[in-house]
This record gives sequence, structure tokens and C-alpha cells, in this order.
Amino acid sequence: MKVLVIGASGFIGLPVAQALVRAGHTVYGLTRSAEKAKQLAADEIIPIVGQVTETAPLLALVPTLDVIIEAIGGTANLRAVSVDLLQAISDAAKTSRPAQGPKLSYIYTSGTWVHGHNTREYVSDTTPLTSPVELVAWRPAVEQRVLSDSVLNGIVIRPSLCYGRSGSLLATAFESAAQGKAMWYGYPNGRLATVHPDDLADVYVRAAERAQTLGGIAFDVGNDSTESVVDFLMKLTEVSGAQGYELREPSNAFEQALGATNLLRPYLAKSLLGWQPKKAGLVDGLGVYYAAWKASQDSQQPKERLFAKV
Repeated sequence: MKVLVIGASGFIGLPVAQALVRAGHTVYGLTRSAEKAKQLAADEIIPIVGQVTETAPLLALVPTLDVIIEAIGGTANLRAVSVDLLQAISDAAKTSRPAQGPKLSYIYTSGTWVHGHNTREYVSDTTPLTSPVELVAWRPAVEQRVLSDSVLNGIVIRPSLCYGRSGSLLATAFESAAQGKAMWYGYPNGRLATVHPDDLADVYVRAAERAQTLGGIAFDVGNDSTESVVDFLMKLTEVSGAQGYELREPSNAFEQALGATNLLRPYLAKSLLGWQPKKAGLVDGLGVYYAAWKASQDSQQPKERLFAKV
């Protein structure tokens, strides 16, 4: 297959692009940085340097691609960018691809925060999205635009909170622990739905390879069990040598999202894709994950953090 990963140097996009290359596919990767383009090329990913709003280089590939994976993050006005990008690719596919051929598959990266905060009821891939957290209240509508597009073969993947590597959003907790006191947002009964980026990347590869049979489906992606926020902070205190921990009540939309509980029980990735997570869970492997975060900080010149999508 020929696959384009938009956001290929990001915390989600890079493992996805690397996994696709290992699976034998031709992979193009959009990145905003010439320096990161060198990293992509070293990983046998064909780099495209530019802003996601500069669509001409991307649209030129549309006639020959099999799959596009949208994994952008850290972009101002993400909703508008996502909608405009989807429309531009849909329009290009309509005019540049043969009507009798297979549809171009478009995999959109959302997130399990669309399920909102709920400490009592389990949610899964097919649970109606009635109360997303405020920070991503716009995402369900964008998901529906992807899934219902008449030209593209739309698929949605919703990662839960990612851990490992440079820490993603959990870097906030690691930084506080390194400074002496582990801190996270939420409540004592809170639980985290989590997934390692390597396991997440496996879902993208499987979905891309089976995309022609999966149009219109949204996949939640998370480990078999959620993690206690208190257990996470206690373990982080232990592995970091911090002097205790603090569970802070959220004070804004971003902190509310970080503190949101999803009692996630996804099933479609397992039943339709044959997927099973392999990495140790957040708490069980936290010593390794904290060490990986520390090493990533030491190796970044200048210091830079890669955030997951919201």
C-alpha cells in the first residue's frame, strides 16, 4: 500500500509511520520541521516538509494513495484545520480518482475524551457520544463528517491516554515528580484509560490494511484494564524518589480532560482487527516509562516535548 501520515513526526504519528514501514508499505510523512524530515528519511519514511494548511503537496499524492492517516496535534484551531483538510482531500479524491475504483481510505485520529467523564458506567466503541469533555466537545461532529463522507472511506481511531517514550501528556506528572512532588489532576476515585504508542500503532496498521472493509467504523483503543490515578501517583512517587504526591482538582478545560475518567471497554479492535495490546500497563511498567521520559529530556537539544492529540 501507499500511505500518507499527516503529522508523521508526532507522538502518535511517528510510531504509526514506523510500524507501517516495518509492515512493508510505502509511507509518506508530513512534518513541519526540516530537521524531523531527516529523522523520517532515516526511518525509510518519505518526508514532506510543510504546514498542514499547505495542502498542495498532499493533494498531489491523492490519485495514487491507498490510505491517508490524519494524526495532527499541537496545531492552533485544530477543529477548523481538521475540517478543512478533510474537505480538501475529499474534493481532490472526487476529481482525481476513477469513480469505478476503490475509495481512498481516510483514518482520522480522535480520542476517548469524546466519551466524557463518567466514573459509574462503562463505555465502548459503540456507546453514543452524548457528553464529551469540554476541551474536545467539537470532535464528535468531526468524527461524523469523516464517517459519513460520500467520497472517502472514513474510519475513526480514538486513542486513550498514551504513555511511554517521551511521556506525551503524562510528562506533566513526570516533571512534577522530578521536581520533588508527583502531581496529577482529578479525583481519588479517578481511573485512566491508557495505551502504549507501540500497541496503538499496531491498530493503525491493521485498520489501514483492512480499510476497504471498515468504512464508517470508529475504534476505541485502550488496554484491557483502566488504571487508578492514586495507584499511578503512588508508583510514580516510588520510582522517581519524589517526596509524596498531590491529586489536584482541575481548574480549566485542559485539566478537566486530563482528570477525566473513562471506564473504557473497547471491543471492535479485538473482534474486527484481531488486535491485542502487548506492552506492560502504565503502573506495572512505570519504572521503565519514567526512565524513558528522563532520557528523552536529556537527549533533546533544545528541550522539546511532543504532545499527544487532544
